[in-house]
Amino acid sequence: MNHPKYRNSAAFYDVDGTLIRINVVHAFAFYAARQPSLISSAKRVVSTAASVPVFWAADKISRKWFNEVFYKNYAGESQDRLFTLAEELFTEVVKPNIYPHALELIADSKRAGVKQVLISGALDFTIRPLAEHLGVDHLIANKLEFKDGYATGKLCKPFIGGANKADIMRDFAKRNDVDLAESWAYSDSFSDFPMLTVVGHPTAVNPDMRLRAAARSYDWPVLSLK
Repeated sequence: MNHPKYRNSAAFYDVDGTLIRINVVHAFAFYAARQPSLISSAKRVVSTAASVPVFWAADKISRKWFNEVFYKNYAGESQDRLFTLAEELFTEVVKPNIYPHALELIADSKRAGVKQVLISGALDFTIRPLAEHLGVDHLIANKLEFKDGYATGKLCKPFIGGANKADIMRDFAKRNDVDLAESWAYSDSFSDFPMLTVVGHPTAVNPDMRLRAAARSYDWPVLSLK
């Protein structure tokens, strides 16, 4: 039964590294390996592997820059094919990599009547099957721009990631009558420090070293879902 105390509360979850073991590079590699042409597929897989150091460096310097660099790789992809393969991506790649205790965490929060929100820098169509599997009603994720049925390699605004997540959460709270002071946020990465600071109940989940240190400084709970 929903608890009236939490009627205006929400739980915001980062996805990659927080609820699942994998990240956006794994999703792209999945699509790259399933191009219609085997030659094209091989080239794309090799290209992805060679680009990993670039992606890693971009992510460390700026999450916005990372997304601008990374999602250019989707340019020219068919919207129909990307959307169709999303369920296969979930079944083969995402679902086996959900952290063991992620379902339990979300189920407990739902039982308390807290609104459930996934907020991710991943592409919306790659995360939507996960949201459905977890029983999460609200999904906030990046959207690829499409023209004439093909990806341009650009993201639609607003960009989801880094400090922007905090602003997007504030906007969500206003539109959905959510009290952020009575809400929760979960992330594994120090890049999500801003989203953790806007709620009354921040939690570091499977945290990287910088976030673990910050959590210790602010006396935030540290949770492992592994």
